[in-house]
Amino acid sequence: MLFLLPPSESKLGGGSVGSCLDVDALSWPALGRTRREALVDLAALSRDREASLSALKLGPRSADEVERNVLVQGSPTLRALERYTGVLYDPIGAQALTDEQWSWATEHVVVHSALFGLVGAADPIPAYRLSHDSRLPGATLKRRWREPVSTALAESGEFVVDLRSEGYVGLGPAPADRSAFVRVVSDAGGRRRALNHFNKKAKGLFVAALLQDRPELASPGDLHDWAAARGIRLEPGAELVLVADSLLDRDAA
Repeated sequence: MLFLLPPSESKLGGGSVGSCLDVDALSWPALGRTRREALVDLAALSRDREASLSALKLGPRSADEVERNVLVQGSPTLRALERYTGVLYDPIGAQALTDEQWSWATEHVVVHSALFGLVGAADPIPAYRLSHDSRLPGATLKRRWREPVSTALAESGEFVVDLRSEGYVGLGPAPADRSAFVRVVSDAGGRRRALNHFNKKAKGLFVAALLQDRPELASPGDLHDWAAARGIRLEPGAELVLVADSLLDRDAA
């Protein structure tokens, strides 16, 4: 079973001394050609600072984000779960994961990057700035990634628990017969509503709980049984409904 996460626009800088991007070292090698094409186009864009700011939808004060893209192929790397920061990733606490937790994450946790496509939790990646709605020269990100990512997920043979935002789903839908999209809601006071900020935090807490327990999951039923035993409300259906209160209330306590 794979737990598929969106990336984060915020990323930790730096990396392992002496390291740099090695496309051949990334998981999902079938995506190698598309990754290289995206890197070439990003390099072309990065030669024009003003065009980069526009394409990345950044203001002048974010020029350092463009510099990350200029240096992306030579800058140091971190494991993907260490690289991404922010509301979703902070609860995962990658810096404090044990070897056993990293092993489970390497097998089960995947991030969908706008630049690299699918990357494993422990894949070494540099800091960069590119979002699902950014514009590169040449093909759009949707046209670039949609078929390769969808094909890779289908060929994995794994059931995909899709925790991505809808923008990233558009860059490569998971196979309909072997996936479930997770919809996060609040059920406070018996009134259900969709969440924005706390949507991301609930997803991070959900993955953190998985990494803590490292359950053996052979089917969606196993996932529901694990969640129920954990006190996490995960309701089956055409979409998986994750009731955020069952995670957020516990975190607040």
